[in-house]
Formats: sequence, structure tokens, C-alpha cells
Amino acid sequence: MSIGIVGGGIGGMFSALFLAQKGYDVTIHEKASSLGGRLSFVERDGFKIDKGPTIVLLPNMIYEFLDKAGIPKEEVEMVRCDPLYRMIYPDGTTFTKTSDVDKQLEEISRVFPGEEEQFLSYLSDMRVRFTKGKAAFLEQSFVNRKDFFTPANIKLLLELKAYQSVESQVGNYFTHKRMQDAFSLQTLYIGGKPSASPALYSLVPFSEYEHGIWYIKGGYASLVSILEKHLKIQNVTVHLNSPVEELLIEGNTCKGIRTTDGEHYYNKVVYNGDFPLINRLIKGKKPPEKKYKASSGCLLLYMGLNRVYDEADVHQFFMTDDFSAHMKDVFKSGKLTDQPAVYTFNPSRIDDSLAPPGKGVLYVLVPVPSGESIDWNEKEEVANRIIQLLEDRGFPNLKESIEWLEIRTPSDAEKEGLYQGGSFGIAPTLTQSGAFRPQVKPFKYDNLYAVGASVHPGGGIPIVIQGADLLVKEIERV
Repeated sequence: MSIGIVGGGIGGMFSALFLAQKGYDVTIHEKASSLGGRLSFVERDGFKIDKGPTIVLLPNMIYEFLDKAGIPKEEVEMVRCDPLYRMIYPDGTTFTKTSDVDKQLEEISRVFPGEEEQFLSYLSDMRVRFTKGKAAFLEQSFVNRKDFFTPANIKLLLELKAYQSVESQVGNYFTHKRMQDAFSLQTLYIGGKPSASPALYSLVPFSEYEHGIWYIKGGYASLVSILEKHLKIQNVTVHLNSPVEELLIEGNTCKGIRTTDGEHYYNKVVYNGDFPLINRLIKGKKPPEKKYKASSGCLLLYMGLNRVYDEADVHQFFMTDDFSAHMKDVFKSGKLTDQPAVYTFNPSRIDDSLAPPGKGVLYVLVPVPSGESIDWNEKEEVANRIIQLLEDRGFPNLKESIEWLEIRTPSDAEKEGLYQGGSFGIAPTLTQSGAFRPQVKPFKYDNLYAVGASVHPGGGIPIVIQGADLLVKEIERV
């Protein structure tokens, strides 16, 4: 049986490997000149730095899927990052998060005295919720929506208090606002607002403690070359520079695709673009078009430096005095905040392969609105303000250390095919989660499937790979 995949992002590549393992004849059509999608590098003058994801979560889950794809564990070397990250506040206060529970209790006693027992309660409760929630909601697809609304699932959703937001659930444990922020900002990893993301996503901050934060040697995007090698080994055909212009639909059946070089017919077709854009490829009578809420956008700064900041942690959050106000500006007001929270990724501290000897790279991310509310013609001025903030608060002499700088905005992301410039697929809101999110079999068309960050179970590399696994199960089920 032949299967054509539209898009060679992480979901498309893992889908291809899983399907090839089961004996299918698989072909990938990728519009760009390379595979990987948002999992790629920015490279210049002997420097390279991850363009997209940087925080590696759920390592055992990734290794399980690599094994399922026929890739030996030894080919992907991961290094544990501990401390997890440091949070730095405008008044100079720091709070370091670590997966060593005893050390974390000491740090909580130092910065947030009185919250120690609640932290232990949080871990205990979340451990149970993670195990139950992962099995019931991440490892199942809901092509038939009734499969979601079973008595057992409704009972579990109530038990998990999924009707709460991540922010409100964390408020049940911690009284200090900074402590609450420290355990809810992780919804930003998948582009969601802490006060609007269902409590099920509290499993993300918990997983940092339970499973750790990791770094893949050579950068997260080095995973792409390993996957490419195994696509060749498994005889998956890859067409680069092959943009798909139309899904060939006759009646209720998808027969194949039309690219810039002609028509290609397949028994089944998998769409791995950002899902809300699929209707652009359907001519004639289209399925009902749903209005989706995009995830947050990112202002991203990539820097090649003439030095390595050994005194800075690999991952850091430069917090603001009013994190909630920043989130309001990103998700409601649609404007650039005056007091941004800024994330930095400093991988050269633990990996000297990313830059010439004695030099380093730095990645900076600021959550910003997706959509068209911001005029990014002044992006250099905004970037300079962020660089000044970092120089003042943690990276001394940063401006004079920069050899080169690249800036990426939601406008750039939208041009590359991300819905409204959102960096993480559609937002993880209540009405865009679980059964309410597009599924691996999204329409009633026979033979048409979907995978990716905007498709259930959602964004984040391990979760997108989980979606590829659900996709294959659905194809096999038919």
C-alpha cells in the first residue's frame, strides 16, 4: 500500500518511519530544501544553534519512539540539565529549579519559605495525574468523539480537575505569586496562556521534575540528520523542493496530491502542514472551515558570540515583576509588553561543537502576540531593548560580544507556513484540546489523515511523535 505524506516535519518523518516499519511504501513531499520543519538550525560562519525547540522533555518517551522507528538508542546522546533552569527577577532575586527534590526544598526554603510541604503535595498529586492522564488522553485518539466522553473519562477529568486552568490549579498549592508563575509558565512551551490552558497541561511542569530537562548533543535539530539516515535505510522516498498545491479529492475520497511537478496518486495521504491551513489545498467543495485560536508567537534572537558565558545556566528565565500583565499583552491586548519575560538558551556552556573554539551561541525567546497586531518593521529596535535587558541582568558586555545576530518574528513564521505566525500550532485551550482538537482522521474523506502540532494530542516534539504513533494505529485500524 502506498502512502504520501505532505510535509517533512518531525510528525511527517516519524509517521514515515513508523509506517515503513510496518511495510508500507511511503513517500514524503517537502516544500523546503531540507527536512525537519521548525526543528532545524540557524547556521553561519561555523556557528549553529537550534532554530526552534530547545527544551528536551520526556526523554524516555523519545527513546521508546526511536526504538519503534528502528533507530538504536546509541545514535541519540542526551545530557541531563540540572539545575533545570534559573529564574531571575528584576530585583536581583533568583530561584533555581532542580529535579533533586532535597535541593529544591532547600531552595524553596530560601526563596519561598512556607511552601515546602505544598511542593511535596504537588509532586505527589501530579505523579498520579500524569500516569492516568497520559494513558487516557495522550495515548488515545478521538476520531470518534464519543470515545472521549465515556463515563470513565468524565470521572477522570473531574479527578484531574481539568475544568481548572493550569494557573488556578497551581494556586491551590502555592500562595506566593512568583511560586505560582514558576509552576505555570510552562504552558508557554506549547504556546498557551497559563490562565487559559486546561489543568491537564500541569503535567508539563511536573514532567520537568519527574523526567528532567535534557539536551541532545549537537542540538535538538541534530535529530533530523539521524531520522534522514533511517528514512533512506527504510527506503522512504523523499522529494525536497516539492510544494503540494492540491489534495486530489474525488467525491469523498482523497486519491493523492498535486505538486508543482505533477500529480501523484497514493492509497492514503497524510497532511503534516499546520492543520488550519489544510483547506487551502482542498479545491471545490470544502469541509466546514473552523476558526482556530493560534498559539502565541515568538520574537527569536539568534546570536553568534565571541565568547562563552560559562557563568550563565543553559536555560534561564528573566522574569518580570508582573508576569500576568505580559501574558495579557500576548494573548488578549495583542501588543508588545513594556516588561517582558525573556527565556535564554546558552548551550555552548555544555557543548563546544556549536561554535568555533572559544566562541559560543545564544538563543533568546520573548513570547509575543501571533497574528497581525504587531508591526515588525521595527524589530531591530525591539531586539536592541531585549539585548540591553539581558546585558543589564545576566549577560555582561553582551552587545560587544555579538559577532552576528538574526531576528525572527511571527511574520517570518507565518511566511514559513505556521498558522497566523503562532509557533506551536493552535493554542492549547479547553475547546482546542482532547476531542475538540483536530484528530489524526480529521474529515470524513476516506484516506486522508493528519499529524503535527495542531493535531491531537498537541504540540511539543514528544507529543507530536505520539501523534504520529496514533496516526499509524488509525491507518492500521481501517
